[in-house]
Amino acid sequence: MILKCAIIDDEPLAAELLASYAKKTPELNLVGTYDSAITAMKELRDNPVDLLFLDIQMPELSGLEFANLLPKNTKIIFTTAFDRYAIEGYKVNAADYLLKPISYDTFLVAVSKVAELFKDNERMKSMNSDGFIYIKSEYKLIRIDYDDILYVEGVKDYIKLYFTAGKKPVMSLMNMKKMEDYLPKPQFLRVHRSFIVNMAKVEMIDRGRIVIGESFIPISESYKEIVQDYIDNHTLQ
Repeated sequence: MILKCAIIDDEPLAAELLASYAKKTPELNLVGTYDSAITAMKELRDNPVDLLFLDIQMPELSGLEFANLLPKNTKIIFTTAFDRYAIEGYKVNAADYLLKPISYDTFLVAVSKVAELFKDNERMKSMNSDGFIYIKSEYKLIRIDYDDILYVEGVKDYIKLYFTAGKKPVMSLMNMKKMEDYLPKPQFLRVHRSFIVNMAKVEMIDRGRIVIGESFIPISESYKEIVQDYIDNHTLQ
């Protein structure tokens, strides 16, 4: 997969170095280099790229501010001479963070990380359109239809899937984050650190708990807003 990329950096030498790296990397197609976020804004909105190498410290509009204006599908690798910006960078879901001066080795590692993210997205799209996945359980591969899942519970290093009537729960060695990433949204919502719910199967929400059959699933404070947004979008006023 070839990723369309662009560079925004107000330091000419830094921009030239990144451009030289991008041009010799087979996975990248460099479509633009800009000396400011203001200059790049309209073009990248109308013609979004897959990957943006974005300097943080720039006049008029910083990289962190500009990141919030980009399409969600655009992956960002921040470039900066100051490591104090790392935490802020990850708050806007940066794929990686490169500290200047940037070597080609570290550049390649960051690009590989982004390429894997796009491959994972393609796999998820394929699985979502098929309507099922296979889950490893003990020594078996078990086919799981999304519509059969009621909810998923995290149990230490395992996940436990609960199904519609007549099907026994299935356990698999997997973390909740991975399962959350692979299940289609917004049909499946994380409502608690330990629970992902198939919202199409919810019968009732009662005093901060989701009712599915005989199960009462708590909604934690961390996920309350996400669940409320979903409910609001499905509620007749």
